[in-house]
Amino acid sequence: MPMKISIVVPCKNEGDALPVLLPALASSFASVCRICDAGSPWEFEIVLVDDGSDDGTLTAFKDAGAYLDAASVPGALSVRWISFSRNFGKEAGILAGLEAASGDLVATMDADMQDPPDLLPEMVTRLLDGDAEVVAARRVTREHEPVMRSWSARCFYMLMRRLTGLDLADGARDYRLMKREVVDAVLSLRERNRFSKGVFSWVGFKTEWLPYENVQRAAGETAWSFFQLVRYAVDGIASFTSAPLYASFALGSFLCAASLLAFLFIFIRALVCGDPVAGWPSLACIIVFLGGLQLFCVGLIGFYLAKTYEEAKRRPHYIVRESGELKL
Repeated sequence: MPMKISIVVPCKNEGDALPVLLPALASSFASVCRICDAGSPWEFEIVLVDDGSDDGTLTAFKDAGAYLDAASVPGALSVRWISFSRNFGKEAGILAGLEAASGDLVATMDADMQDPPDLLPEMVTRLLDGDAEVVAARRVTREHEPVMRSWSARCFYMLMRRLTGLDLADGARDYRLMKREVVDAVLSLRERNRFSKGVFSWVGFKTEWLPYENVQRAAGETAWSFFQLVRYAVDGIASFTSAPLYASFALGSFLCAASLLAFLFIFIRALVCGDPVAGWPSLACIIVFLGGLQLFCVGLIGFYLAKTYEEAKRRPHYIVRESGELKL
């Protein structure tokens, strides 16, 4: 039986990057056939997912044959593409691609070339020759990235490891190559509030990390603003731990204990000194602080309830407008 590799690429306005990515993937496929001995012929499948793009991304999907040099790839090569009815988010794109992928080995990667395709041969070699079930890439540098974004990313990975206990390496990417059983385990998790990095770690399996230097985008600009990244990080933490709720409970308990001690102090002072304490200049500040803290804790509970509400509606993760397949 031929060994089949599927490459899942979620795209949002990547029409300019795809003409660079697709030839690079074809070159990597040729290297895989040349370097990696699977004991049988190779088959390659590229699964492209259009997440509601408003540029030429879908057109690039349909013209994929013009960018791919199929003659340079010794094995069979095909392209499957899926177009959403609107923007459902990167997580929905990854899920749709994994559901459509049929390979024995399945990789997920970004279209902007920041996940270098030339790492694929090494990833395949490590997966076939070693005992790992997942080979995942992690950036060891963050050159050409804003300082604030780099610092925030490091803080996020540290928080995720400490709060969730997940094996989430600093600089971890969605770029990884997985065996079929790992993909099936990931697809068995059907929650709507998905955080792929956390899902990949939660299902377990032995993971080998492949470090690499940061690479700039091949074309265009990132669609992720700083605010969107912060929201994505908050959703990721909420999806895998209820630690913030425990923290709000602990803080509330501490403040209750502190207020009781303050009451005892004022009561004893009045008995001993005969000074009933006419007022506190900082009383207004304390009231505002406690009121704000209460609103924060109520809002935190509401945030988790909203996530539960979204799960309870059981809406589909995405809706497909059109799809197709191209065999080369």
